[in-house]
Amino acid sequence: MCGIVGYVGSKQAAPLLLDGLEKLEYRGYDSAGLAVINEDGIRVEKSKGRLSALRALTDDGRTLPGSVGIGHTRWATHGEPSDINSHPHLSRSGRVAVVHNGIVENYMQLRDFLLSHGYAFVSDTDTEIVSQLMDYCYAGDPIAAVQKAVSMLEGSFALGILFSDYSWQLIAVRKDNPLVVGIGDNENFIASDIPALLKHTRSIMRLNEREVAVVTSSAVTVFDRNGDRVEKQTEQVLWDVAAAERGGYEHFMIKEIMEQPKAVRDTISPRIKDGRVELELTPGMNDVLKSVSNIIIIACGSAYHVGCIGALMMRRMLHIPVSAELASEFRFSYPVCGENTLCIIISQSGETADTLLALREAKKLGAKVISVVNVVGSTIANESDEVLYTFAGPEIAVATTKAYSAQLAMMYLLALRISDARGSIDKEEYEKCVEALFELPDHIGELLKRKEQIQYLASLYFNLRDIFFLGRNMDYALALEGSLKLKEISYIHSEAYAAGELKHGTISLVEKGTLLVALCTNERLLDKMVSSIREVKARGGVVIALAGEGAPGVEEAADHVIWLPRSQPFTLPSLSVIPLQLFAYYMASLKGCDIDKPRNLAKSVTVE
Repeated sequence: MCGIVGYVGSKQAAPLLLDGLEKLEYRGYDSAGLAVINEDGIRVEKSKGRLSALRALTDDGRTLPGSVGIGHTRWATHGEPSDINSHPHLSRSGRVAVVHNGIVENYMQLRDFLLSHGYAFVSDTDTEIVSQLMDYCYAGDPIAAVQKAVSMLEGSFALGILFSDYSWQLIAVRKDNPLVVGIGDNENFIASDIPALLKHTRSIMRLNEREVAVVTSSAVTVFDRNGDRVEKQTEQVLWDVAAAERGGYEHFMIKEIMEQPKAVRDTISPRIKDGRVELELTPGMNDVLKSVSNIIIIACGSAYHVGCIGALMMRRMLHIPVSAELASEFRFSYPVCGENTLCIIISQSGETADTLLALREAKKLGAKVISVVNVVGSTIANESDEVLYTFAGPEIAVATTKAYSAQLAMMYLLALRISDARGSIDKEEYEKCVEALFELPDHIGELLKRKEQIQYLASLYFNLRDIFFLGRNMDYALALEGSLKLKEISYIHSEAYAAGELKHGTISLVEKGTLLVALCTNERLLDKMVSSIREVKARGGVVIALAGEGAPGVEEAADHVIWLPRSQPFTLPSLSVIPLQLFAYYMASLKGCDIDKPRNLAKSVTVE
């Protein structure tokens, strides 16, 4: 959510900042702005709308000369999208400029405090309070001012800060929001995500909670919350720059859909050795897997849908209570969680605010935590007892596809590893499941070759206003994901229902021409799904069915059938989701939607 870029060096800052912000557009935003220090002090330009508006306003940065600056793309939380509410925010004295990701929860108290000291405000944002507070705390030492101001803030934040009196440096600080420092050659950077830096450097430094980085062109000095200097290690970004580029595809989303065989293979292959799943867990965690009495999978959005599939799978294989919980509800739903509980946390970014807070609640209640994340060194990874990294590579499109599939692959691995530890799976089934994992990337690749059929179906129905998804058991969890993908990027109203609930109210919405997508991959429930399709057809509905090759009765009942390659049931959810992703993509494409940057959405949701 939102994007931060900062630069200190000998080059003109504004054009570099604009380029960096462009690399962060996928995070979602509704306005953008720059602040640059020069001989006239701090100059700020900002604009509501797309980055192109800011480029035009600044003549691609040429009207903002100076070699030290900060930039921001804002996703509105406090105050509507507007020029005034855009970041950066400048203090009344003009001495301090701030860009901010996150939310200051006590901003009204701080606002009242500053008003009582003669400060006035022009915006509706919580971020303007930060710039004014740092101005209030400033007595000639910018580090002391930042430390004091930050100690007064409640909530989450990643901050980039300029002080006009210190025109050769910028300051960065973070809490519960990602921020990295890029180390260059006589130039240094800050950014909220790595793609903004890759054009200039692969050497990065990650800031821990409440660490303050003072960044100049020649050095980066980091202090902890007590003001003591911290020695930081740099790391090298190993993935290719091209991974954050479209590579000839029209959108990042279709590129990432097509990258799923590789993402799944890269996640699975290193974890299977001599026919066994090896997750390199600590001995203590291995003991937890053997004795745990219940498992709770916690996540948000698409990751939650992964968790729903994982919970059903583990419940069947482990014979213990396993549930999936929405991270945003977990802390408030009287969780039954203790020292015999294992919590599995799923987050692509490793910074999802609700998921991070749920993790902390689970640990406070005594649970052990394994996290599944894609970003090395993220907050959730650092605060978990164990972390399992997916190897999806950078995912730029807001609507997740390959990260979802990599997370689902990790659920298979975890289910096998835990069931093996507990002795709840026999040798023959275990071997079949491992074989299915090896086959999975090729099956996904085979299915992707059939994308033209999905494109054709989308061409028939992209003008519809309402579409429904039906499924049972794991197919219901997949229906939730298919519906979410469609509404996220095409803006078509869509709902998912457990097919058994159809006659308990939902069928009243079915009329002539109503489209339903029916997932029919569960052989045990196939007859029931065919009956549901017939009920829909009898009322004038149109049905697209997803089924395994040769599933009896489906072709006769449905209007269209998308056949899935023959595969073992264990990994079938990974195949079922592919047509749903493609259907959403082509529907949105035919409607002319901004697929990679859907309205009102952000890639990494770092506020509650």
